[in-house]
This record gives sequence, structure tokens and C-alpha cells, in this order.
Amino acid sequence: MELTISNLFQTLWQSTSIAAAGAAQWKDWIMVAVALILLYLGIFKKIEPLLLVPIGFGALLSNLPVAGGYFLSLEYVKQVGELNQIVSPRLPLLGDILYFGVKNEIYPILIFIGIGAMTDFGPLIAQPSSFLMGAASQFGVYAALIISVVLGFNLKEAAAIGIIGGADGPTAIYLAVKLAPHLLGPIAVAAYTYMSLVPIIQPPIMRLMVTEKEAKVRMKELRTVSKVERILFPIAITVVTSIFVPASTPLIGAIMFGNLLKEAGETRRLAETAGNELINIVTIFQALAVGASMKADTFLTLQTLEIVVLGVLAFAFATFGGLLLGKLMYYITGGKVNPLIGSAGVSAVPMSARVSQTVAQSYDPDNFVLMHAMGPNVAGVVGTAVAAGVFLALLGG
Repeated sequence: MELTISNLFQTLWQSTSIAAAGAAQWKDWIMVAVALILLYLGIFKKIEPLLLVPIGFGALLSNLPVAGGYFLSLEYVKQVGELNQIVSPRLPLLGDILYFGVKNEIYPILIFIGIGAMTDFGPLIAQPSSFLMGAASQFGVYAALIISVVLGFNLKEAAAIGIIGGADGPTAIYLAVKLAPHLLGPIAVAAYTYMSLVPIIQPPIMRLMVTEKEAKVRMKELRTVSKVERILFPIAITVVTSIFVPASTPLIGAIMFGNLLKEAGETRRLAETAGNELINIVTIFQALAVGASMKADTFLTLQTLEIVVLGVLAFAFATFGGLLLGKLMYYITGGKVNPLIGSAGVSAVPMSARVSQTVAQSYDPDNFVLMHAMGPNVAGVVGTAVAAGVFLALLGG
């Protein structure tokens, strides 16, 4: 074709998104709308803004007609997550490079180091029975798994969906990449969205299950935890879980390493870096990449709607399991344990512990259960990581 000014302008016009708008699939425009909704929820409704804003913008970048193809390739997302697959027949796109850290489980591990550096395990050490409430809250994980299987998901998919009930975004992403990478987008969005909705989801269940008398129980002040105990705790937990659930070692090891940096004292600078700069940078990369993976062809399916519904059920069952054990401990101890702290067994730290405090004070404004609720709360982080390890051991990854 003869190169003329007219041809150049025609080629330039055809390369624009405006010219391709009419040919774009309706699903692309729906995903653009979904991305804008996520941005609205994060910015204006302040629902988990540190996560929903980059997730929403990543979805916007990858689903705009024509332009999305320059940010992330769907073929790269579908590849098995192996380190040697960063190089394809063509140079990887920016989104492909960011997604590399997701598909090879790099980001969740680094985020767990940061979480460990910010976590105070003191309430759990002072009240070891909190481990039981954290474990009981995993009921939501297994209940959602069973329901998912009934709905037609295979075991690997069901396990990845069920872990949403643990209310732990990095763990949900880690397991989804291992067992059901094609469901990563909806699982990540459901996990992080429902984590932010804990103050809405949990209170009705708490008020339904706990009586006014139980809710007004004032618990004895926790004992002081020594520095030696704080240092030995992350080491002991890592050793014990690695012996009994080796597959959970990457997650447990990362969070306990971060916590050891915090408690060792001489590594305070490293702990501050892990809990601030590191976790902030990695969160940006992970959320942007997860959002970009929400391509119309893989996200707009019946499965996505089912996962959204299952996510709510997983959270509800997790809250139910923790409260049920809280009530049991109330009767076993002769009324010394406030059952409301059981709801904090989901690992949305410290949000679910604050919800326990808020509901308790709605019955008695002078009742302070926050520190007691932090025990089950951080126990839930460990419990969810262990549950993920069990799934990996049984189902492979």
C-alpha cells in the first residue's frame, strides 16, 4: 500500500480504542463498569481502599478495549506458574511482569513477613485457649468447601474457595494460585471485599447467638507476657507446624519470621521496613496484578457469582464456629469467658477483634474485651495458614 498522509491517519484512527469500541465485546464494557465500581467502593465508601483501589485500577487497565491488550496478556495469566515462564515468544507486558509475583506465590509470602512484623502475639501467648477459637472459626472454610463441591466445583477449586472463610487475603491468593489459578480474580475480590465488610456481616450473627447475659461478661485482665516468651513463640510455632503440617511452612514461616524481627529488638529496623515499606510496595504490585487478571473472558461467569455467594457463607459459618466455641468455653469456665470474642477467630486482624469490642460495648459501655479478642484474632491467622497447608498436602499444588 502506498504510504500517504491519508493512509497514516487511517491507520492511526484504526489503532485507537474509539474505532474499536463498536467491535469490543459487551463483556469488556461490563468489566470496565466493575472496575469503576471497585474504585468507587474503595475511594468514596472507604471499603478496603488500600486493596480495592489498585485492584479496581488494574481491572480497568486490562479490560479497556484495545488498550487492555497492551497491559496484560490473557495467555500469560493462563500459563502454569513456573519461574521459567516469564519469557514468552514475545517480550512480556508490564502487567505480565507484575503478575509474575502472583503466579509464583512471591507476593503473599512477602506480605506475610510484613504482617508478622506488625502483629502482637502477646494476647495469644497470655491466653493459649484462644488457639481453640481460631481453630473453630476454620469451620467456615470447611463448610464452604463442602457446599462448593455440592455445587459442582472440583476439590481443588472448592478448597481455594473455602479458604475465603479464613478472612485472610494473602492466604486466599496463595492457595488459589496453587490449586485453582483460573479462579484467582473472583476469589481475591471476594476475600478482600468481605474482609472489609466484617463490621456488617458479623454483628447480626453475634447478636443472634449470644445472650445479653453472656455479652456482658467482663473478663479478667490478661497477664504480662515476657520478652523471652515473645521471642520463643515464633520459633516454636514454626517448628511445630513445620513438623505436623510441612506444606504450611512457607506461610507460617514468613509470618513468624516477621514477628521475630519485631520481638528480637536488635532487628527493629528490619521489622519497621517489613511492616511499612515492604508490605506497602508488595501490596501495590499484588493488588494491581490481581485486578489486571480479572479479564472479561475468565471473570464474567456463573462461577464468579457462585464464589461471591460462597464467600458470604464462608464468613458467616466462620463467625458461627468461633461463637459456638466461645459459648462452650463460657459454660466450661463457669461464665468467665465472653463468647463474643469467639467471632474474632477469623483472621481479619484487627478488624474482627474491634467488632467484638463494639458489640460488647453495645450491651455494656464499660466492658473492654478488645485485648482478649486479639488472641483468637491472631490465632485465626495461624489457623487459616495451617488449613491452607492441609489442603496443599491433601490435594497437591
